[in-house]
Amino acid sequence: MNISQVDVKQIDLWINQEDVKTYQYKEVIDPGNLTEIVGIVAQGNAHHVDLAVKAAHQAFLSWRETTLEQRAQLLLKAASILEKNKDQYATLLTKETGMLLSACNGDMMISSMIIRETVKLAQEFFEPKYVEDEHTRISIEKVPLGVVAAITPWNVPMGIAMAKVAAILITGNTVVLKPSPNASLAVTLAFREISKLFPPGVINVVHGEREVGEALTSHPLVRKITLTGGEKTAISIMKSAADSLKRVHFELGGNDPAIILDDANLEEVLKQITELTFRRSGQVCVATKRIYIPETLYEEACAIFMSYVDRFKIGHGLNPDATFGPVNNQHQYEYVTSLIQRAKQYAQVTELGTKLEPENWNNGYYIHPTVVTYVKNHEEIVQSEQFGPVVPLISYKDEEEMLRMVNDTEYGLGSSVWTSDYERGLRVAKKIEAGCTGINGSIDSPLGMNIVPFGGVKRSGIGWERGVSGLQEFVNYHSITYHKTFK
Repeated sequence: MNISQVDVKQIDLWINQEDVKTYQYKEVIDPGNLTEIVGIVAQGNAHHVDLAVKAAHQAFLSWRETTLEQRAQLLLKAASILEKNKDQYATLLTKETGMLLSACNGDMMISSMIIRETVKLAQEFFEPKYVEDEHTRISIEKVPLGVVAAITPWNVPMGIAMAKVAAILITGNTVVLKPSPNASLAVTLAFREISKLFPPGVINVVHGEREVGEALTSHPLVRKITLTGGEKTAISIMKSAADSLKRVHFELGGNDPAIILDDANLEEVLKQITELTFRRSGQVCVATKRIYIPETLYEEACAIFMSYVDRFKIGHGLNPDATFGPVNNQHQYEYVTSLIQRAKQYAQVTELGTKLEPENWNNGYYIHPTVVTYVKNHEEIVQSEQFGPVVPLISYKDEEEMLRMVNDTEYGLGSSVWTSDYERGLRVAKKIEAGCTGINGSIDSPLGMNIVPFGGVKRSGIGWERGVSGLQEFVNYHSITYHKTFK
């Protein structure tokens, strides 16, 4: 399939392998060019949710009987479809999300990689488990849950959706996917194409706002809800899911600290921290959102960091010279710019980077990469999840004070420690309240792709993705005990 041959101006709901039109459509605007409508997306309602969930439930009755090998082969074919059409999908992702084309190419690469790694992991995960002695034989089975509702965000729309759906399908469940209203086009087109590999009803896509979300999370045939999103949405889902005791999995916000120890090489580590902070213009749940620096190194570190940040070139995601794009939507733009304005009242704020397209600046959600210095740990800019291109730099006197400030938050997703001494870095890392920590790098690595559970502690989430822990989120355990002799 070539996206240029598809009417991207109208994206319908996708239920039981059929396009479903609705009476209401929502425009998707290019965040880097607000005068361009990228497409229009059908808005569903509770009736459409009911159709999708019932289709998924009907499909589940036979899909759960398929073998692991059958499910694996279909998913591998899905990965091949993504790889074949990655360039077209990446271009569309750039136009609807505002992310750089390089980032959207990365999103596509990660998506197919996740599918292949999930299939590989499932082989061992589903190996039969038996325990036996002379009197008893016990088997422990892993069985699917049923219909899973997957609600995904706009910042890494394809990769996050694939991480959920690959685990859902390989474990024998069916899915109703609700993409973010701010990133529906490429995701829907991709899953529309992929779903044709599977029996009708296994994969369904419903768009919409609050009514759709509430209908999906309260539907009696939905067995589990997996969300990557915000805390307010998660709280609403928990209330909606409570009446039927649905299982929930939440990957929520983060306020990830980067901790620079006094033995670190500032030039080397600050270059890496700059990339980890401002990737996707800071719109990543595990982007660095606050940086802790020994007070003896503070001024030097601030100067080095800002010199790196000032190298960013801000422009449209499809501009080959751009290294920094706009934020995704008006709400996020207003939130981040208001944080920056308020920070000017209590700290030093420096806006950096070069405008590539100054004449288009006010026609997109563009914000300079912004550094906040000489700021106290209790201030709003430090305690908030900015989810945008602004970061505070905080000084500390000693390790005890630093750890107190680092853990003084309700968030606990990712973190990083930067040092020339691994043992020291490991000791500090173990004291951080977080789901994931990197030492001298991010939380991700090729080795950890299929091993490291991804998730947060405190108010950063419930449950895990990736690895064995991610597959366990979508199965029930059924133990069968056979007594060889009767008494």
